[in-house]
Amino acid sequence: MTATSPPESILSPKAAVAALLGDDNQLRYYAAWWLGKHQVHEACAVLCSALKDELYRTEQGGYPLRRQAARALGQLKNPQAVPALLEVLNCQEDLRLREAAIQALAAIGDSRAVERLLELLESQQEQPLEALIEALGTLQVWSVHERIEVFLAHGSERVQCAAARYLYLFSQEPRYIERIVKNLTHENMYLRWAAAFDLGSIGHLQAAQAIINAKVGNSLKLLNLKRILEAVLGSDRSNQEDNQKTTRLLLSAIDDLLIQL
Repeated sequence: MTATSPPESILSPKAAVAALLGDDNQLRYYAAWWLGKHQVHEACAVLCSALKDELYRTEQGGYPLRRQAARALGQLKNPQAVPALLEVLNCQEDLRLREAAIQALAAIGDSRAVERLLELLESQQEQPLEALIEALGTLQVWSVHERIEVFLAHGSERVQCAAARYLYLFSQEPRYIERIVKNLTHENMYLRWAAAFDLGSIGHLQAAQAIINAKVGNSLKLLNLKRILEAVLGSDRSNQEDNQKTTRLLLSAIDDLLIQL
């Protein structure tokens, strides 16, 4: 669930915090989204408190407000939220909440999350494996690369691609990118989108070329080419010639896509 149409206007951080502390669940959900989107760091504490909300639950037992608060904290990337997000990982009733918390911890990039994420990886309980493997890759936890290799044969193609993304980041072997590229032509639209996002997070010339040729929308291509460009520009690669070649390709492709939009 994502908030895209506000139940009423929130025009300031103060109004958003007040709404989050109110009793209208729809408005509270939108306020949490608003605070994350606008990166209101002063709201970190109140968003952490929302991770314990008991008032907004679905009939299936889920916690929509907690999930949105976790996503917002991921957008803030504030290390002060790490202890509260780690506590959320103990919630057994809502797998999607655990997924949102793992993604937020990966976005924050704090090493305090590593030990708990490794415990989840070895747990016998159901886990949001795609998010978990991606987080371990983002946090560069390479000690479990043999364990992650097993997930290349997982029943879920998204988990397979998460494992391929992790293993590429660890080894830089192109065969792992090729596994993700396969899904860019998958008949399932959502798998094509997921593959584009996986490639966008890799920051490699081969990934960029695959996205340019993929059967996905131009806006999705543009978003992920920009992510690769940011990764390339922020890298410390020793081969400046390759770096410049990739940058020229990306800028040219982005220009072409902008003209078509």
